[in-house]
Formats: sequence, structure tokens, C-alpha cells
Amino acid sequence: MNHDYQKAVDILTSQGKFYINLGLERISAILDLIGNPQNNLKFIHVAGTNGKGSVCAMLSSILCSLSPSIGLFTSPHVFEYTERIKINDIEIEKNVFAKKVIKITKLAQKNDIRLTEFEILTAVAFEYFAENNVDIAVLETGLGGRLDATNVIEKNICSIITHIDFDHTERLGETIEKIAREKAGIIKEKCPVIISDKNLGFKTIQQIAKEKNSELLIAKAGRNFPAENSALQGNYQRENLELVLTAIEFLRKKGFDVPQEAIQTGLKNVKHPCRFEYLKEENILIDGAHNPNGIRALRESLDSYFPGQNFKFIFGCLKNKNYPEMIKNLVTPKDEIYFYHFDNKNACSCEELAKACKFNSKPFSEFKKNDNILTVVCGSFYMIKELLSKMGIK
Repeated sequence: MNHDYQKAVDILTSQGKFYINLGLERISAILDLIGNPQNNLKFIHVAGTNGKGSVCAMLSSILCSLSPSIGLFTSPHVFEYTERIKINDIEIEKNVFAKKVIKITKLAQKNDIRLTEFEILTAVAFEYFAENNVDIAVLETGLGGRLDATNVIEKNICSIITHIDFDHTERLGETIEKIAREKAGIIKEKCPVIISDKNLGFKTIQQIAKEKNSELLIAKAGRNFPAENSALQGNYQRENLELVLTAIEFLRKKGFDVPQEAIQTGLKNVKHPCRFEYLKEENILIDGAHNPNGIRALRESLDSYFPGQNFKFIFGCLKNKNYPEMIKNLVTPKDEIYFYHFDNKNACSCEELAKACKFNSKPFSEFKKNDNILTVVCGSFYMIKELLSKMGIK
């Protein structure tokens, strides 16, 4: 089993698969060959720059307490690929995952369909959910929306668009309006869309919803669930929580019985690792913030939860990110920052990061833990597993 799983991981991380190539032609072709399992599923489809994974995790956790069968497809993973595909919060088994990856890859090769890593994973998720007859599949886009592989679905129960800001501008556009248009590509004809009134792309989303005859459901602050009762902490989770509660209100109107107790239990028990996750025994906080807005939100939450404190940051990121802006949003003169060059061909070197930092910085090799000062790990999901392993944290 482990041999097959490793073989599947090797396929997914190979140069032939591990890249981004937006478009729906290839995913449509492979899904045709496996019987279009997505057509037998009901989806809640979530796009956005930041917060979409948290929204998906909260929704899934609430709905799991009601239904024997809720699917969840998210990305990226932190430790294992199987984290991305779950039913009722239980990861797909490694041997099942491996068989499906290998089968779909062979089928694609035989038919000369050049699938990316994310397209393979999307096809695996759809087939797995359909075979298990999930009642609802909560579906997170990988990148953008309009041309994202998940957007091969033809309809959904509703769409949710989370916070929009600048990220992947080389693919999605360099203005909020252009980015919002790409995210709004998930809005389906006559299928409602949920959005916060604080969303920077609100006007664009509103216009596209109107064009698609889709009801616009606006999430506003002041819902009657205290954010501190959710397992997901961080000031930025409030906006995500408002979207989730608006989605639950909508589902109730559609005939889904979602009692208040299910909301409380779901939010109390939600698991979404490495999002403002505090490891008390280690005095380390891990946050997957990986763009300027995410880092800014992290800093605001740190100053709110740990007022007056200074921090030791361990930061690493990919070269295609706006890392000068990220570092500027993160560090103050009182803090220490250590840069980490992780094992990824697109990772920034410590030297590149140090050049972008106006404060004194050090490479991670010089980091020494101090139990009296909070250590904050952030910058990229891709480095977390490797870094925690080096720090001896399980």
C-alpha cells in the first residue's frame, strides 16, 4: 500500500504534472472517460483569495454533524495529499487514493490528455464522492475560478466568494476588478452566490450575479454566533464565519434542517491546521498566510491576541509572491526574523528575502527557540511540513 501511495505522490510531484495550466478542456476530457461523476453530485463551490479553505472547513464541520455523507475537497495539503479529499472529515485512504491516481493517470496517457497535478486530484475527488453517494460536496477552487478545474461543474447549490485581494496577478490580472471577474467565474446561471459586503470585488461580483440571474446573498457583520466559540481563531476568521452563517441560513430556506446546536458543535470541533494554530506546549504559532493580504491579517491578529509582545518570525515563500510587501506587512523593528529556504525549486533563497527586508534578518540556521518569546511560522504552506520536522515538532 505504501509503495503504491509513494508511486502516486511521485506522479503528482513530477515535472510532467506539478505545474499550473488553467483551462477546462483536459479535466472535461478525463471526466468524460470516467462517466462524468460530477454530474451526480450537489456542490457548494467556494472561490476567493484568502479564507476559502477556512470557509470550506467550517461548512463541512457543521454539515457533518447532520448528514452521514459530506464530501470536502480543499488545497493545498500540509502533510499528506489525502488531507485534500475527505468524507465526513475522514481522509481518503492512502491505498484508495493511490489506485485512483494511478488509474486516472494511465487513462489520461492512453488518450493523450496531459493532466496537471490539480486536475488529477479533482478527478479523483469527483469519482470518490460519487462512488460514496455524498449528499453535498464542499468544493474549494485551486486557483482563480473561471478556468479552475473544479469549475467543470455545471450547477451548484450555491457559490461563495471569500475575501478578494492581490495574488497570482500574473494569471488572474493586476486589478481587483480583473481578479474578481476570474473568481466570479464560478457563479452559475440562477444559482445563488454569497459574498461579504466588505469584499473589495463586491461591485464586480454583483454585476456578474445580475448577468447570470443569480441571487446575491450578502453576509453582513453582527451574526448571532460569537467568533471566540469557533475553533478557528484569528480576527480574519470573522468575515469567513459571516459567510458560513449566511450559507447555513440559505440552506435552511432550501429545506435543509440545520439546528443551532449543529452550528455550535461544528464550529467548536472544526479542524483546519496551520491557520492561526497555536501550539501552546511549544509556544509556536503556525499560519499559512502566503500573500500580502494574508500576512497583513496575520499581523493584525497577532497584535490583537498578543498585545504589546514582540515575536520571532520564521518566514519562507515562493519567488512568484510579492515577498517585499509581505515582509513589510509582517515585521516591526522590535521583532526578530529568520528566513528559511525550503526544498522547492521555486522557493526564495535566504539572500533574496534578506535583500527585501529593511530590518536585520538571519537565516534559519541561526534560529534558537526562546520559550518566553512567541515563534511565528508563516509564508508558505509548502514549507511547513519540512520546517516542523527540522524543529522536531510532530
